[in-house]
Amino acid sequence: MTDLFGSINFIFAFQSLGEWLLPIMEFFSFLGTEDFYILALPVIYWSIDSALGLRIGVIMLLSTGTNTIFKFAFHSPRPYWVDTGVKAYAAETSFGLPSGHAQSAISIWGMVGTYFREKWTWVLMTIIILGISLSRTYLAVHYPIDTVLGLLIGFLLLVAVNRSWSSVAEWAKKKTLKKQILVAFLGSLIMLFLGVFVAWIFRDWSLPVAWEQAAARVGDEALHPYSIEGLITSSATLFGLFAGVAFINQKGGFSASGSFKERSLRYLLGLVGLVVFYIGLKLVFPSGDNLIAYLFRYLRYSLVGFWVSGGAPFIFIKTSLVYSSKD
Repeated sequence: MTDLFGSINFIFAFQSLGEWLLPIMEFFSFLGTEDFYILALPVIYWSIDSALGLRIGVIMLLSTGTNTIFKFAFHSPRPYWVDTGVKAYAAETSFGLPSGHAQSAISIWGMVGTYFREKWTWVLMTIIILGISLSRTYLAVHYPIDTVLGLLIGFLLLVAVNRSWSSVAEWAKKKTLKKQILVAFLGSLIMLFLGVFVAWIFRDWSLPVAWEQAAARVGDEALHPYSIEGLITSSATLFGLFAGVAFINQKGGFSASGSFKERSLRYLLGLVGLVVFYIGLKLVFPSGDNLIAYLFRYLRYSLVGFWVSGGAPFIFIKTSLVYSSKD
């Protein structure tokens, strides 16, 4: 599937509106990137509302993980891979269908809307969701069908997470710390191995040379659409996030309440630890497409997730930047 319903014409028409739209589309596209979320999520969890931060973190990681699996299954190209006539304003190395930006947009920002349930919140969230989705088409990294399917999957995921949240939380409260961590670990492995299995099914499928040649005109990084690095990242961080929550709840829980000074200091202190795990360990751990590198990647992102939800809050409590419910 390279141009379902002739949608390449929609991209041409959209881009013909002019490059004055480019900075606007790039801004909305940035709102759906890992770089933005990895900075925004800790702010919400540590300094604004920990309950909302946890919900956002969980649905974000579930969304990115499932999106990768769907991408493996459909192995569909991006517009600029097959039509050199479109202006490629961005470059991606993964498959196109479904759009990860669109899927995460409705999952994450939809979660914010359902959490607050205010009219103004829904208006703002709708603008952001549509802006992110449209931006990916304008930048020529997605066909319209990619974003539509991404929105559909993201919406279904949002409904599923919201409906099961309370029952899962009640179940977790009745389990020991070890059992909670074990279940979180097994859950992350299920998502990881499911993606690896789907990739294995299509192991004999070859990336068309024409796609690689067309994509080579944009960016320096070669296409690597069956890379499992992103899947490892999502699975490991999800495990770490759940493990951290289980750990801190055993210590009395964590609340993001406090003065502006306390909230600001928490974020700055937590950010230092995040840099150590996210960037520091990346510099010392092995990299590459091999089992050892994958294991260390899983460890690094597990520590990132644990730090955000459990490690940093524990330090905050010990340094009197916040108090646990046991105090």
